[in-house]
Amino acid sequence: MNKLNLLCLGLLLIIVSCTSIEPASVEAKDDQINAIDENQKFSKYLEDEWEKTLNKNPLFATYTGDKRANSEIKPNTIEQFNKSKESALESFNLLQQIDLNKLNEDNKLNYQLLEFDLKNDIYSNEFPTYYLRLNQRGGIQSFYETGNRLVYTSKQDYLDWLSRLELFSKNILNSYEINKEGLIKGYTQPRLVTTAVISQIDAIINSDIESNPYLKVFLEADESLLTSEERINLINDAKNLIINSINPAYTKLNNFLKNEYLPKSRDSIGIQDIPNGKKYYEYLARYYTTTDLTPQEIHDIGLAEIKRIRSEMEDIIAEVNWDGDFDSFLNYLRTSPRFYYDNSEDLFNAYLIMSKTIDPLLPKLFKTFPRAPYGVIPIPAESAPFTTTAYYNSPSPGRPGYFYANLYKPESRPKYEIPVLTVHEAVPGHHFQISIAQELENVPNFRKYQGITAFVEGWGLYSEELGEYINLYDDPYDKFGQLTYDMWRAIRLVVDTGMHYMDWSRDEAVDLFLKNSAKSELDIQNEVDRYIAWPGQALAYKIGQLKILELRNKSESMLGDKYDIKDFHYEVLKRGSLPLELLEFYIDEWINESLNS
Repeated sequence: MNKLNLLCLGLLLIIVSCTSIEPASVEAKDDQINAIDENQKFSKYLEDEWEKTLNKNPLFATYTGDKRANSEIKPNTIEQFNKSKESALESFNLLQQIDLNKLNEDNKLNYQLLEFDLKNDIYSNEFPTYYLRLNQRGGIQSFYETGNRLVYTSKQDYLDWLSRLELFSKNILNSYEINKEGLIKGYTQPRLVTTAVISQIDAIINSDIESNPYLKVFLEADESLLTSEERINLINDAKNLIINSINPAYTKLNNFLKNEYLPKSRDSIGIQDIPNGKKYYEYLARYYTTTDLTPQEIHDIGLAEIKRIRSEMEDIIAEVNWDGDFDSFLNYLRTSPRFYYDNSEDLFNAYLIMSKTIDPLLPKLFKTFPRAPYGVIPIPAESAPFTTTAYYNSPSPGRPGYFYANLYKPESRPKYEIPVLTVHEAVPGHHFQISIAQELENVPNFRKYQGITAFVEGWGLYSEELGEYINLYDDPYDKFGQLTYDMWRAIRLVVDTGMHYMDWSRDEAVDLFLKNSAKSELDIQNEVDRYIAWPGQALAYKIGQLKILELRNKSESMLGDKYDIKDFHYEVLKRGSLPLELLEFYIDEWINESLNS
């Protein structure tokens, strides 16, 4: 072959090579551009959705530090409920226009989490839940607690809260109209819930004006933000609003509840007894556990857990050489003065000391810590008799997270529950998990505030077991307290499904608690009444905890020497709140990556 032919052949190969590569390159470039466009499109969608969330929920906006609508609250009307329903459907339809396959990995997770929320909003809105808002643990009678949790940094903040209270008096009257309609349509709360709400409203309207809970914010106003005259005027304006608007609205609602609603309230306690109640409970079981478990399957899991935990309790009883049976040991724990403080101050100080005992032990378990501080404060006296042992309220800009401890009747609050309660409500439980989520970087805002109950409460219950790792339960009675709290959540699975799906009575639920846990009878009754008023929520704790424990055991087994509990906890918490199926997906991915590294 001569040089010319070689040259021609070379040119031909170049041409063929260029023509075969160029279309693929163009196609790859187009795909890349499309992917960028889709991610940009999704980012804009997320921004718009967040703005819509803040606009629809002015109180939530304030909690996040956005005060543009600081003097407004969300109406509680049926019309507003229907608007929210339409808004969720509109948001979902817009989300479906985003091509999930063209999103990067971070945005795929953002998409899945937002889709999870919207689907649940849409499905739950098929049920007229506005008829079921009466609740002794929170609701129309405890709006003052919202004001106590806000951050006030200016005179205008106090004026804005006063404006919100003026609007709230309309919501009280709306509650009257909605419950009146619900009564006609056969939607009522159980009699015991109605009775408790009436008692709480009575306490408000019969209180002296100086001790009215709605005045507290103004009486305790930061004097550095107001002149003496401004503070006096603010207090007087608040008193006038309470006397002329809030109390009259409460009185109208309460007279209706006493004279019309209570006599026709349900004698039954299960949500299955309202129209479509059984279907609603099946949805609640799926929603709160983020699984497809049926109420019967959840019930059976609870029974199995009761059996397992009871066996561990028996071991503790043997360890302390108790000369008696299980029931007599529980009676001893409930009645012996050695296990109780005789005043609220000592009980509160014990919680403070315990929280500060735990703090320096946490580096044994974690490599990432929240920046937000936390505090321990009493549950408000007005609601303490009707609520449970403790709860947590998350931090907001300018305000720490708070572990609320119930100091009502300290003689019914055993010392052996102090360690386990503190690790659940404060650190490394709710404060740890929720604060880390709020402090996530490079995630859309909704992720920072997303609270998927099976994850949040599953982590809280899982944290109780972590007390073992920091020797918090060296005393066998403290260990029995931890087992009591684990048993408590196992019993929840049985009694919640039992009462709302299987025709259990309240007495049957209380009896199961009394026979298997060391919790006081007052606590047990408050707990059972909570499940009656809040169907399904109690299922989340144990189902979430079991999944996290399962994944920890799997990680330790598969990783062997590469396993470190600090790494596991980092992987669990680093994305914020997740449905359990997604949590398992990411832990499996981490295990595989660790094995191959």
